[in-house]
Amino acid sequence: MSVVEATTGLAVLQRVILPADSQVDTLPLYVDAGSASGIRLRENDELARAPKLPEDKLQLTSSGGPTVHFDDVISRRSMNVRAGEQVSFGTYFNAFPASYWRRWTDVRSVKLEVNTSGGGTVAVHKSNARGSIQLVESIRVDGTTTSIFDLTLKPFGDGGWYWFDLVAGHEGLTLEDAQWALDEEPRNHGQVTLEITTMNKPDFCLNNARILAANPEALENVKEVLIVDQGTQKVRDEEGFAEVSASLCGKLRIIDQGNLGGSGGFARGMYEAVENGSDYALLLDDDVVVEPESILRMLAFADRCKKPTIVGGHMFDLHNRSVLHTFGEVVDPFRIVPAIPHADMEMRHDFSISNLRQTSWLHRRVDVDYNGWWMCMIPTAVIREIGLSLPLFIKWDDAEYGLRARAAGFATVSLPGAAVWHVSWLDKDDMVGWQSYFHERNRLITTLLHSPYPKGGRVLRESVQSDVKHLVSMQYFTEHGRLEALKDIFKGPEELHATLATKLPEINALRADYSDAQLMENVDDFPAPKLGRGPMGGVAVGLPRKKDLVSWGLKTVARQLVRTPDASAAEYPQGVLAHRDSRWFRLAHYDSVVVTNAEGTGVSWYRRDPKLLKSMLAESARLHLKLSREWDDLATRYRASVADITSMETWKKTFDEHSVDGR
Repeated sequence: MSVVEATTGLAVLQRVILPADSQVDTLPLYVDAGSASGIRLRENDELARAPKLPEDKLQLTSSGGPTVHFDDVISRRSMNVRAGEQVSFGTYFNAFPASYWRRWTDVRSVKLEVNTSGGGTVAVHKSNARGSIQLVESIRVDGTTTSIFDLTLKPFGDGGWYWFDLVAGHEGLTLEDAQWALDEEPRNHGQVTLEITTMNKPDFCLNNARILAANPEALENVKEVLIVDQGTQKVRDEEGFAEVSASLCGKLRIIDQGNLGGSGGFARGMYEAVENGSDYALLLDDDVVVEPESILRMLAFADRCKKPTIVGGHMFDLHNRSVLHTFGEVVDPFRIVPAIPHADMEMRHDFSISNLRQTSWLHRRVDVDYNGWWMCMIPTAVIREIGLSLPLFIKWDDAEYGLRARAAGFATVSLPGAAVWHVSWLDKDDMVGWQSYFHERNRLITTLLHSPYPKGGRVLRESVQSDVKHLVSMQYFTEHGRLEALKDIFKGPEELHATLATKLPEINALRADYSDAQLMENVDDFPAPKLGRGPMGGVAVGLPRKKDLVSWGLKTVARQLVRTPDASAAEYPQGVLAHRDSRWFRLAHYDSVVVTNAEGTGVSWYRRDPKLLKSMLAESARLHLKLSREWDDLATRYRASVADITSMETWKKTFDEHSVDGR
């Protein structure tokens, strides 16, 4: 039996799945307990769109029924429901995202097939965009039963899901399996090149290869699993590689490539997908854990989209696995920063606290500008028309590609029910250190290419503000990188490929000149702060009010320029700050302070230097004024270059220069 066929011969779109044995903490993403009741809806739509207080938010409250027992999970597709209990598959991974299929595909009806044994009730529910739940149909089952429900997608224009609940009778009820399908003959799916870009994370890389090998259904339409290895710790040298490679039945290929960053690695995946005749390039980050069923779902969806569509998966927190990063992202066109699509959406939503049925805003369809390349499937038809990634090394490559695709008429969909687990952004701080160069340069390039506003809207203003924040925070290495980014903007797009492999070593070579870039393992590696030498006489420093920010900034910069650092600050730090406390408005009041990094792996000693502050501030002002004057000419120059620098031919020259083919 093919994996695209249900027992009734239907074409499967989405199978009901359950967590693997090692993922007990993900259970709320797969199955929920009890009924959802107590709907609270405001009649005023304006309040619904922009709730001001937690109690004003649209939400469903749980009835507080029994919890799901992990030991009732039999397999990835089967589970027991204990006598008298109710479980719901109205969850992230098992509800059917009807509004997404309604909006982006030609599908207008689906069939739900539920196979059970034992006695009880199968109840099908749906929701609308406001999160209101409606019972569609329920039937009694007894013995070995196949229940099939015909369900229309017509009412799901703005949002809403389908799902089913199981209520066990006196003897208990077992879900054997279930799937959402189409009443048509199974079609041939498009072929996929699954590409992972890695840089010295061979353990993560090999783990995902094992997950894929253990789920052969997910690989049925994968032409090859391609690992672009850009590190010095090679995946092929990892213990167990030979066994995993053999289990992938000849589909694994490794390309050793110089470190061209994420954009260079993912561009290689796009390039190879086009070259080998695949229909899609599925890009995966290396430091993720993939839900393999996502591949089947993304492929089923993409195959049925009205026109070629980029289909992405969501990102959950690897260290808190029921927490979702965001349900979708857009780019604020005035600021060119990632933003969330609507006011009542929450970042870092925890499904273990409020599951799908209890969270009304999750029922509204979210339309996005791009999807992060932690998991993103791009049709090769799109690649052929708009090119590969920009050669940006890291940062903004995925967002820029989504904007470029949108301008060419190709949408991006972040598909619910398809996801990976990835280290949260809260456990990183990529705005400080060597990555600041790429953030600054690539945001400006994206603005030059895509901003609809004169001089890039608010981007230049915010760039100056960021420079000031880093400088008053004594983050001089970070600021040096940002100034280099501004200088490199003027060199033009022609330099991007040439510097792709050299810019990071150049930035890292600057570390030796800055104490804030010297990372030590323990706080005891530095002198202990002396009692009473902290800033502001020990008074807590808070965030300035928005209306006071300009005056606060001027006063702070003036004070740092004219006031000589405390004589002892060079010998002893005035304090130690945990990373979460090291905000710019606190750091600005220190002459020297030891600060923990975001990962908690080390500490650095920040020391105030008025001469460095003055010179860097002047350089920032000069470069921003020049950028403002030359903005229109630079925008024309960059926009004219896109077709060439993203072409297959130009990228091939870069690949040939920096890689050894792994065939």
